[in-house]
Amino acid sequence: MIAEPFNYDAPSTLDEAFAMLEAHGDEAKILAGGHSLIPMMKLRFSSPTHLIDINRIPGLAYIKEEDGYLKIGAMTREVDLEDSDLIARKYHIFKDATHLIADPQVRNFGTIGGNLAHGDAANDHPAVMLALGAEVEISSKEGKRTVPIDEFFFGFYTTAVQPGEILTEIRIPAASGKYGSAYYKVERKAGDYAAAGVAAMVQLDGNGNCVKAGIGLTNVNPLPMRASRSEEALVGNQPTDDLIELAARYASEDCNPSEDLRGDEEYKRHLVKVITKRMLKLAIERAQNA
Repeated sequence: MIAEPFNYDAPSTLDEAFAMLEAHGDEAKILAGGHSLIPMMKLRFSSPTHLIDINRIPGLAYIKEEDGYLKIGAMTREVDLEDSDLIARKYHIFKDATHLIADPQVRNFGTIGGNLAHGDAANDHPAVMLALGAEVEISSKEGKRTVPIDEFFFGFYTTAVQPGEILTEIRIPAASGKYGSAYYKVERKAGDYAAAGVAAMVQLDGNGNCVKAGIGLTNVNPLPMRASRSEEALVGNQPTDDLIELAARYASEDCNPSEDLRGDEEYKRHLVKVITKRMLKLAIERAQNA
């Protein structure tokens, strides 16, 4: 199928984009990378009458550490994360995730902001951001507001971004000390939705105890899901093999996968347990070597 007819606008400033959003209301959609929106339009799951392309607006693509945060502009491409020296040195989870996202064509144009704003539990970055304890900056003509990632996802394809607003920045507490992170997903083929995926982050103290942990799950819950019970089991304790096994079992028990062509519920719970265990061990290894 092909998309319904639509009007196309390409503002050169955020103020212009906000004015267009106000003028067209619910009939307008923001176009970033387009790799989520365009397929939905072709299938006519979404039929906006106006596309507002924000690719020409300067200052929305960057990767930097500032004020105690890793700050990533919403229009940062997946390939930029893949190629960043800062990411490679300190935030391995992004290298893991971007390497698994579709193919080079998608990574060369897909944006991290678009991935999040789409609000799909099957996308990779929601789980990564949950694990890293991110917060999202949302801008409008009235100014900016910040939303913790745990309060960002409202429902199926629904996020905290309201009409007239644009997601502009993602902020992640900067890595320090013995800090490690990792991500992996199981998929049938490149570009398919994951059967299951797990993002993990740990921070260790000088004695090897876990002082901070984050675990996000991909495509095994209607909304992007934090494995809270698993995190609580780890924090304050030595991450022994037995404790990692327990955390992995909790994640498997607490998720809510649905049966589809990628597997039944039992299979997906098994994947969550196996991947959680592996990603925790890899994140801990990276933290120990930090």
